[in-house]
Amino acid sequence: MASGAPVREIQEETKCPICLEYLRDPVTIKCGHNFCQVCITQYCETWAELDSDPLCCPSCRARIPKGTLQKNCQLANIAEKIKELDFKPGKKNLCERHGKALDLFCDEHGEAVCVVCERSSEHRTHPVLLLEEAAQKYKKQTETERQKIVSEFQQLRQFLEEQERLLLAQLEKLDEEIVKIHNENITKLSEEISYLSELISEMEGKCQKPASEFLQDVRSTLSRWEKGKFQQPEEISPELEEQVSDFSQKTIVLMETLRKFKDTLPSALESLGAHRQANVTLDPDTAHPILVLSEDGKSVRWGDTRQRLPDNPERFDTELCVLGCEGFTAGRHCWEVEVGGEGYWAVGVARESVARKGGISRSPEGGIWAVEWWGGRFQALTSPATPLPRSRAPSRIRVCLDCGRGQVTFIDAGAGAPIFTFPPGSVPGERIRPWLGVWGGSRLRLSP
Repeated sequence: MASGAPVREIQEETKCPICLEYLRDPVTIKCGHNFCQVCITQYCETWAELDSDPLCCPSCRARIPKGTLQKNCQLANIAEKIKELDFKPGKKNLCERHGKALDLFCDEHGEAVCVVCERSSEHRTHPVLLLEEAAQKYKKQTETERQKIVSEFQQLRQFLEEQERLLLAQLEKLDEEIVKIHNENITKLSEEISYLSELISEMEGKCQKPASEFLQDVRSTLSRWEKGKFQQPEEISPELEEQVSDFSQKTIVLMETLRKFKDTLPSALESLGAHRQANVTLDPDTAHPILVLSEDGKSVRWGDTRQRLPDNPERFDTELCVLGCEGFTAGRHCWEVEVGGEGYWAVGVARESVARKGGISRSPEGGIWAVEWWGGRFQALTSPATPLPRSRAPSRIRVCLDCGRGQVTFIDAGAGAPIFTFPPGSVPGERIRPWLGVWGGSRLRLSP
C-alpha cells in the first residue's frame, strides 16, 4: 500500500468517529457522516436515556431525525479492502492494531505509538512526544552517556596506569637491591679466588725447595692462609626479604582483583542491559498502617505506633510492606533502593494482583520477587528461600525489571556486582509494581 497524506486521508474516511476503528456495518446519517451501526445505535440509546433533545450528530452536531440511519454497503466493502491492505504482515511505520502512522513516542514505555494508542487507557496518562522530538531527546541523552562512559574509562585507564607505574617502580627498586647484593658477592668471590690462586702458586713453588728451606717460613704461609680463609657470600637481609614477600602478596591481590573485575563487569552490564531509569515513588494507599512514608514518597520506615488510616482495598493490613505508584507492563526498567538503619527489610517487585489482606506468601507463588535481609541472613525470596553468600547486606540495591523476558535482576549498586536473578519467564505478563518490606528499625529510600 502506498504511503503519504492521501492514503492517510482515505484511512480516516473509513474509520468510525466514535470507536476510531475501521467501520463495521457502516450506516450514514442525514448530515452525511458515517458510523459503525453498533456505535451509533448505542450513542442514540444513551442520548435517549439522558432525555436530551434534540439528538445530534457526534461529529458535526447536526440534528439526527429519527429513522434516518441508512446502511452503506459500498462503504463497507471499501473499509474492508482498506483494512486488508493496511494489515498486511510486515508493514512498517503503521500501528498493527489501528493502522495509523507511528509518529508518536510513549516516553514511559519507550515505544512508538499512533494517535489512537495515545488516547487509549494504556498510554493516556503517560508523557508522549512527537517521534522526531523523542529522537532528538534520546540522541542528546545518548551523547551525554557516551561522554560519561568515555570519561569514566579514561579515569580508570589513568588510575590503572598510575598503579602499574608505582608497582613497576617498586619492583625495579627491589630488583636493583638484589642485583647490588649479587654484584657485591661476585666481587668478593672474585677477590677470594684471586688471593687463593696466588697462595696456591706460592705454596706449590715452596714445595719444590729442600726441606730445610721449606720449613723456615711454613708458619708464615699457614698464618696467611688462615687470614685469607674463604668467607660465605652475603645473604639477603631480613628487611629485603620482607619487602619481596610484601610485593609478592600485592601481586596476588592485584591479580585476584583484576580477575574479579573482568568477570563482574560484563555480567553486570549484561544483567542491566538497556534498562531505563524509572522515577519510582511509594503509594501511600497501599502502605501498612505501621509504616511511615516521607512527604516526597521516596522513603519508608518503621513507625512506633499503628496509624489510624482507612482500611481501603489496596492497603496491606498484615504484611508490613508498600507498593510503588508506578506499574510496568512493557519495556525494561530499573531503580535503586538505599538501605539504612538496623532491622529487617526486603526489596523487589510484586504483581498488581498481589493479595493485600491477611497473611501472604513472600515468594513468586504469592506474586512477589524480592531479596531480603532477615536475622543476619541475606537471601532471595524463592520457594524455599535461596541463601546469598554475603556477610553483610549491600547499602544500595539496583532492581532491574525486564517485562518482555519476565525477569528480575538485583545488583549491588555500590560494587556493581550481580546479587541474584529470577530467571526469564518467572514474572507473569501483567502489571508489575515496585515492592518494599520494612520491619524493626530499618529504613528504605528510593534514589532520585
